[in-house]
Amino acid sequence: MAEAWVGLQPRRGLFRAAGLIATLMLAACQTMVPKGHAPTPTAPTTTAPITSALPEDQQRHRIALLLPLTGPNAGVGQSIANAANLALIDTGGKKLRMTTYDTGPGAMAAAQRAVADGNKLFLGPLLAADVRMISPIAKRAGIPIISFSNDAEIAGPGTYVLGFAPEQAIRRVVDYAHAHGVTKFAGLMPSGLYGRNASSVFIRSVEAAGGKVVAMKTYDRDAKSITVAAKTLGVGQPYDAVLIADGGRIAITAAPILRKGPSPQARILGTELWNADGLIARSPSLRGGWYASVSDGFYGQLAAKYRARYAKEPFRLASLGYDAVLLAVRIAADWKVGSPFPVAELEDKGGFTGIDGAFRFGPNNVAERALEVHEVGSGVISPAPRGFGG
Repeated sequence: MAEAWVGLQPRRGLFRAAGLIATLMLAACQTMVPKGHAPTPTAPTTTAPITSALPEDQQRHRIALLLPLTGPNAGVGQSIANAANLALIDTGGKKLRMTTYDTGPGAMAAAQRAVADGNKLFLGPLLAADVRMISPIAKRAGIPIISFSNDAEIAGPGTYVLGFAPEQAIRRVVDYAHAHGVTKFAGLMPSGLYGRNASSVFIRSVEAAGGKVVAMKTYDRDAKSITVAAKTLGVGQPYDAVLIADGGRIAITAAPILRKGPSPQARILGTELWNADGLIARSPSLRGGWYASVSDGFYGQLAAKYRARYAKEPFRLASLGYDAVLLAVRIAADWKVGSPFPVAELEDKGGFTGIDGAFRFGPNNVAERALEVHEVGSGVISPAPRGFGG
């Protein structure tokens, strides 16, 4: 376990003015984002009853940061934890006490320890599987969870999803494309749960926008399967735009094949995964492609501060740790020490502004985000809204 403290800030509506965040950050600069291992769920762990190893604290709010600090996901977990600690340093004070628990050996054991230590709020875990494991523990203890996962299916009473939901990025880029003349859409979708969910959202989004999906192919994540899917997509069914619902490596592989296919002039669309891959901008075949993501404006400043303190690059998800702590600090201003966390404060329809721009938790407890649209090679072509109207 690791501990840190932060003081309360005057209640100002969590950094609704972007300038307040700017005062906490260093000058902006560009960053390359390191790649991490694919998330691997931790095994459930059962333990005997746990007693707290921490001294009683009647003056501070106790919150737990649940992240993988060992195992295959340790890199991204440590990056989020480091950014969370930067938020503590930037906001200052000694009224909020955060303890970090390693979910690498087992999420259940980490959650049980966090409950025994008297924490009233869980920030994390990272993985949807870990959230499912600890939800019963948190529910029995009356502790809300603000997870760093992007899986909307884990959200529910007492469990909030702060991660970047891919469904929102798909809807945003589809709406933008249709508004700019695209009516016939095609899709390249990976096999598996992510691909099935992306396909469903894509079809619904296109129909809601007034367009039509005329072709769709599914592929496995290997060169042969991708090549076959890209070559045969849209044969006999020309399309105006094609969504590649995958990361940069797949998009870079598929794009040159699509440019030789039946609709070589079609606009290529991407997901929020493109925002974390610097190689996208170097692909001639992807130049002019559109994708939606959170804004990187403040993230560049966070990355610069992170490098200065830790002498290495952060993972792109590090911003989730920073924003989660900012959220806790803001709500702590009106939170009585020793009482349950005021969950109702998370349901502000006006939303909040953090490193990744404006967001709010909708009725489904998933963070709804204001997204911008990028064009590969040109930058932002449709800025994100600054907030929500209600």
